[in-house]
Amino acid sequence: MDQKEQNATIIVSGGYQPEVIKLKQGIPAKLSFKRVSEQGCLDVVHSKELGFEATLPFDVVKVVSVPTDKAGEFSFSCGMDMFFGKVEVEP
Repeated sequence: MDQKEQNATIIVSGGYQPEVIKLKQGIPAKLSFKRVSEQGCLDVVHSKELGFEATLPFDVVKVVSVPTDKAGEFSFSCGMDMFFGKVEVEP
């Protein structure tokens, strides 16, 4: 079976668009964050559940690999935990 990589692009501007990312379980996945707003706390994105933290320079795409070994809903947020997004890993 051909395991392609999953990719999702998230625009960061006053929050995350889209707010919910749907992924398939067991297929490697990457999230591409692009910050297009100068709003301060959105310059960092992190997720304890997905095991990443990244600084998001203005107008630069930052790619983060996320695990898809477990199905479920996993949140990510800005550095001050004011804006949230969610990754849904579906079996």
